[in-house]
Amino acid sequence: MSLLELKNVTLKFGGLTAVNDVSFAVEEGEVFALVGPNGAGKSTIFNMISRFYTPFSGDILFQGRTILDRPPHEIAGLGIARTFQNIELFEQASVLQNLLAGRHTHRRSNFLTELLFTPFVRREEHRHREAVEHVIDFLDLQAYRDKTIAGLPYGVRKVVEMGRALSIAPKLLLLDEPASGLSVEETQDVAFWIEDIKKVLGITVLMVEHDMHLVSSVCDRVLALANGRQIALGTPHEVQTHPAVIEAYLGSDDKEEAA
Repeated sequence: MSLLELKNVTLKFGGLTAVNDVSFAVEEGEVFALVGPNGAGKSTIFNMISRFYTPFSGDILFQGRTILDRPPHEIAGLGIARTFQNIELFEQASVLQNLLAGRHTHRRSNFLTELLFTPFVRREEHRHREAVEHVIDFLDLQAYRDKTIAGLPYGVRKVVEMGRALSIAPKLLLLDEPASGLSVEETQDVAFWIEDIKKVLGITVLMVEHDMHLVSSVCDRVLALANGRQIALGTPHEVQTHPAVIEAYLGSDDKEEAA
């Protein structure tokens, strides 16, 4: 059984078909990438998995069960965490506080027990703090633990957002353009972390990414999309050399001659 499976998924916005009959499966323990030109439908697929959008037709299964009957706020509790193209952090909170926010799905206390600060709540707080400190160590964020997000460089913010997603302790991590806006050195760090997320933490990764060097270095399989349709599926090398993918990015010789 695949960890995540999309079956003939289609999404329409009025007369525009954003995703057209897309099917793929992500196996447990792999790094899988969605690639394609702008407007190909990659982030739209992420938004359907996150339940921000509901498909016009088809199904999305996680661990063999549909998630289309789940509202967005329940998706993290299933074990699916994500980052965003535009960083979504609490600007006036510290790195530690942002990561602790990622533990909300694991909270078992209620308003009354927290008001009384019972022994159970104290044990819970200790457990959440331990989990977050592990993520801070994993991503080398010790120097930024108590710093406010608003004062941090862009590259560090990207890492913090990844850390908040990891604090959920997900089974599946959705990374939406993790290398966007990063330097070459920062992108190399992202590659190392993705490898460790897979090998050390045992988390399956589904990513959207334009940096094909990063995709080639960390991904087991790649699905290429264009105009909402899937055009190639295979290893990074197989997809990059596929004629339909080359045409989608560069255009065909016939089109160039006609121009």
